[in-house]
Amino acid sequence: MSADPTAQLDPAARAALETVLRLLAEERASVSSITEPGRAWRVHVADSLTGLEIPDLRNAPRIADIGSGAGFPGLVLAVALPSSQLDLVESVGRKCEFIRRAIDTAAIGNARVLNVRSEDLAQAEGREAYAAVTARAVGRLSTLAELASPLLEENGVLVAWKGKRDPDEEVQLARAAEELAMRPEQILHVGPFAGSKHRHLHVLRKTGPTPAGLPRRAGMAKKRPRG
Repeated sequence: MSADPTAQLDPAARAALETVLRLLAEERASVSSITEPGRAWRVHVADSLTGLEIPDLRNAPRIADIGSGAGFPGLVLAVALPSSQLDLVESVGRKCEFIRRAIDTAAIGNARVLNVRSEDLAQAEGREAYAAVTARAVGRLSTLAELASPLLEENGVLVAWKGKRDPDEEVQLARAAEELAMRPEQILHVGPFAGSKHRHLHVLRKTGPTPAGLPRRAGMAKKRPRG
C-alpha cells in the first residue's frame, strides 16, 4: 500500500471517526491499550482501512467483525462502507457498552454490536449469513478460520489482520484448511500505514458448505486449534 488509506475519507466519515476516537480517549473502562487520538488514528483507523485493499471485503453487503474489542476494524469499516451492514461480535460486556455508545454518538447507522461468542452466533442467526468476516489480533489463523467458517456463506472471505508472518502458523492453517472448508488465498503486506510494523492481511475463502461439527463448543477453537 503506497498511499495513506485515510486520505480517501470524506469529511462526514472523518468526523464520525474522530468522534469515536474522542470517546475512546475519554473512556474509563479498559477497552483498548491505545487511546491517545493522534496515535489511535494510525493504529486503529488507518490500520482498519487497509482492509479495503481486499475487493471481496470492500463489496461485501454483510460483514461480521469477530472479537471486535473496542470496535476495530468494524466501526471504521462501517463508516467507510455505508452500504454494508456491520455486525460487531464481542463477548466482553464493557467493550460492547463502549461500541454501542460509539455507534449512537457518531450516528453509525449501519453497525450494531452483538454481545455474544462467535460460536453461539454461528448456531443461530449468524449461520452462513455473512459475505465477509474480519478479525484483528484475535488468535491463530487456524482458530480464526474455524470461527469464521460457519458464519460465512459459500465463497465468502475471512480477512485476518496479523503481524509478522509465522511459517509454523501458516503450515498449521494449511493442514486444517480442508476440514474447515477454508482455503488460504492471499497474504497482503500493507506497509507503513498499518497499525503494526509488520502488518499482513491474510485472506481465506470458504470453499463449500459448513463442515459437520462446526462450530465446536465455545472456546475449543482457541484451546485446541485444528491442524
